[in-house]
Amino acid sequence: MSEKVLLSSKEINIILHRLACQLLETHLNFENTVLIGIQPRGKFLAQRLTKILQEEYNVKHIDVGFLDITFYRDDFRRGDKTLEATKTKIDFLVEDKNVVLIDDVLYTGRSINAALTALQSFGRPKDVELLCLIDRRFSRHLPIQPNYRGRQVDAINDEKVKVMWEENDGEDIIYLVNR
Repeated sequence: MSEKVLLSSKEINIILHRLACQLLETHLNFENTVLIGIQPRGKFLAQRLTKILQEEYNVKHIDVGFLDITFYRDDFRRGDKTLEATKTKIDFLVEDKNVVLIDDVLYTGRSINAALTALQSFGRPKDVELLCLIDRRFSRHLPIQPNYRGRQVDAINDEKVKVMWEENDGEDIIYLVNR
């Protein structure tokens, strides 16, 4: 197994600031917009973007939540591995709001499909957008595309994109792993 660095900490930081600016251009004051990180790893991206928007662009208030999709996945009973759910934390209404779903890697689209289904439990959004840090564009099983993307990666099926977050893994770095 070999690992190749796709993005360094500095490159990730630049991309996060670009994504924050793109969100700001579209949503301006976030009065009618909520950010929802898909658990477990979209949570770190959502938190980082919120911090940038608040601290560097003076956005006063952003509703940010975290959505667990474990039992909404179409493959949750297919493997031998027992899946562990994480915690959903959405303490605001999504009814008639612009929702930005946030995840670290967009691969087959199945996680996003599960997130869309899970989101319905919290109301009917006015609009749903997708933000992802890494878009594995040639691996889609469903017709799902991001509105905001950090970087497109052309990884073949036996390669894996591994996103490491300082808060969880001790450093910010993204690898392309050959299995």
